Amino acid sequence: MPDRVIRDKRVENDLFQVLGLEGDVPAELPHGPILVPLATWKARRAELAARREPAGVWLRPDEDPAELAQDVASLHVIGVHFPKWGDGRGFSTGTLLRGRYDYRGELRAFGDLGRDHLLHLTRCGFDVVKLGARHDPEKALAAFDEFSVLYQGAIDEPLPLFRRRVANVL
Repeated sequence: MPDRVIRDKRVENDLFQVLGLEGDVPAELPHGPILVPLATWKARRAELAARREPAGVWLRPDEDPAELAQDVASLHVIGVHFPKWGDGRGFSTGTLLRGRYDYRGELRAFGDLGRDHLLHLTRCGFDVVKLGARHDPEKALAAFDEFSVLYQGAIDEPLPLFRRRVANVL
């Protein structure tokens, strides 16, 4: 059964293969959509850009999204790896890519993620989430409906609730 992702609050098959998580990226790249680590992207940028199949880059939690600042306009997919349940650095990476670097392509989160992460990932600008193996993406969709009002401003709604209410009064 193919891996599944949550895209725009729907579950679908994941077409992308993430390379470099468990070792080096092979010299001959596999067919199909791929995500490569930042180091591979930097070393093989021209080769990856020339592929006839989709290719994107993924970032580790300790990698600076500023290293992709010159590439955000040309990248169709950027992934952010969440290696451990409690490692939230990827939330900041997503927010920086969307806010500071104005990234408009697909932003995907993958790794040790669960239902409790979904709403906040969306608020930080992620539009695709691949949950950890022990989580059912169909059941996790309910997380999007748990809160009817969101107070804080975020990437998906920059104005906090009190500013939205004042704007509606004026």
